[in-house]
Amino acid sequence: MQQELTGYQFTDEITPAEYMAFRKAVGWAEFPLEQAAEGLKNSYTCCIRIDGKPVALGRALWDHGYVVYIADVIVLPEYQGQGLGRMIMKKIMETINSWLKPGYRIMVSLVAAKGKEEFYEKFGFFRRPNEEKGCGMSLWLTGTID
Repeated sequence: MQQELTGYQFTDEITPAEYMAFRKAVGWAEFPLEQAAEGLKNSYTCCIRIDGKPVALGRALWDHGYVVYIADVIVLPEYQGQGLGRMIMKKIMETINSWLKPGYRIMVSLVAAKGKEEFYEKFGFFRRPNEEKGCGMSLWLTGTID
């Protein structure tokens, strides 16, 4: 059941527990809150709250050189289809553009969830592989407990 979009507010704050609740809600991998806290501390984060409840979030990492990685765009399932993901991406892209200085170039990368490629194409992203670029790749590593 979709919730009606009213009274939303942008914020740049989200707690590690809220962040992990987002990941769980969409079936993504979970990890310790301590690890989530470090990741959030070292990220640009934007969150949409409705009546104080976080319902959508985006997270990007910048090396302060030329590389930005959009790590997360998550909308709670009951709020999907209402334009919140577009609002998050618009805010992220506006922020990334504000980091540009005259003559600078920034490469923005992301790994789209399966079936979400078309969403990101609306923001200028292109699919890989293509004639010029190879396939995007990833690897999850898990620490062992001694």
